[in-house]
Amino acid sequence: MTTLASGADTLTRDALTVLQPGFTGTTAPDWLLRRLGEGLASVGLFGRNIASPGQLAALTAQLRAERDDVLVAIDEEGGDVTRLEVRSGSSFPGNHALGAVDDVELTRAVAHELGRRLASCGVNLNWAPSADVNSNPSNPVIGVRSFGADTDLAARHTAAYVSGLQSAGVAACTKHFPGHGDTAVDSHHSLPRIDVPADVLTDRELTPFRAAIAAGTRAVMSAHILVPALDPDLPATLSRRILTGLLRGELGYDGLIVTDGMEMQAIAGTYGIERGSVLAVAAGADAICVGGGLADDATVLRLRDALVTAVRAGELPEERLADAADRVRALARWAGSAARSPEDAHGDDIGLRAARRALTVTVAPGLERPESFKPLTEPPYVAALTPVANIAVGDETPWGVAAELIHLLPGTVTGSFSADDGKGGESGESAGRAALQAAGPRRIVAVVRDEHRHPWMASALDTLLAARPDTIVVEMGVPQAAPRGALHIATHGAARVCGRAAAEVITGLAGITGL
Repeated sequence: MTTLASGADTLTRDALTVLQPGFTGTTAPDWLLRRLGEGLASVGLFGRNIASPGQLAALTAQLRAERDDVLVAIDEEGGDVTRLEVRSGSSFPGNHALGAVDDVELTRAVAHELGRRLASCGVNLNWAPSADVNSNPSNPVIGVRSFGADTDLAARHTAAYVSGLQSAGVAACTKHFPGHGDTAVDSHHSLPRIDVPADVLTDRELTPFRAAIAAGTRAVMSAHILVPALDPDLPATLSRRILTGLLRGELGYDGLIVTDGMEMQAIAGTYGIERGSVLAVAAGADAICVGGGLADDATVLRLRDALVTAVRAGELPEERLADAADRVRALARWAGSAARSPEDAHGDDIGLRAARRALTVTVAPGLERPESFKPLTEPPYVAALTPVANIAVGDETPWGVAAELIHLLPGTVTGSFSADDGKGGESGESAGRAALQAAGPRRIVAVVRDEHRHPWMASALDTLLAARPDTIVVEMGVPQAAPRGALHIATHGAARVCGRAAAEVITGLAGITGL
């Protein structure tokens, strides 16, 4: 592969500066260190790069030994989307749980503690929070990553999260502008489209972003979505109308604009990552995020060369590229000098306490009083009705209540069931029968995620409850379906601490509240 000269000229350095690539491994590869020396200013970390807090601190120290002002970014929302705890599940319940509690001081405290942990490991830019209003309950990609479906609630908690995170010295990157909550398609797979009038967008989607800007968010991430009321032709990431006209102009935002992952099919499948990156910078983006799936030197060189070539061909103004690079460097300067507020007295178990407060518990109508429910004292059978994992979450992050129940009630047995356990329209019923057979005489704890989005899951639960009405149901997604079961626990998230909080109720360690 022939590449352009690197290292010396300003244009090439600026092209490297606007990239936020990922890489593989738990130590920095030689190519990455070499590019940092040539002008690369940001690095993105994912679960594959993290084994422990100590290892992560050593990795960020290795990066800073090459470039002391490097921006080290991560996708650490807490809740379902975690990189720090990708193999164990998060110590924080996630946005939807915080929205269910609706205590902005709790949200601020949780974000501060999460930021404190990131900062202690050398991370200084977090691609969070999600400011999306989850107005479409069938949304396959946002869900519990949103604070909720109420615009004002999402706005006040977005602002609190930004404030808490940045008080720990970690830059917030509020996403996914101009709002990904009313989509029915995952932009990892194809291009979503939001067909609502401009006034609805203004009043609903944009309100949390206005709150984030007022709270001083240092970065905003664009969404790979088509919003015809704003731009009928180009997705937000590539739209000058949306990034420059709306975000910079109308909303008055002056910080860093970061793209969502350019290898996502909404962009890569239509424009290609090289052309998409050029169009994004021309539209007003300052940093190109790439590396969730593409994480090598060849990708970095392709993008660097595409930007340089576009400038030389007159397709991308050199001043626009220079402005983007300056904004990256400005954020790096802020991160290097950011004041950190004293640690709050909330304790490092703030996430678990938030998860406990987020529970909504419903006892079956036949049990007149909450105390009529008898907590489990014998090991149950946990039947996890498991949907296909959201790519943003990943298959490797554990979820559910099984691990916590095994800890509290040794001998607990668990199994996972999905639509694939049956055929055609009877897949849910077949999954339910399989779970009944596997459970035997044990009490069943059925765990679901977004029952309302998965007809097969509802059918499986019908089958379980018809045969075993004493089944306990734990909903770990957005609780849109009506509560059912002898006991129904809505956790508003699937993080480890959400499972712990539910298990405490099931076993009687915590009283039944939230009725």
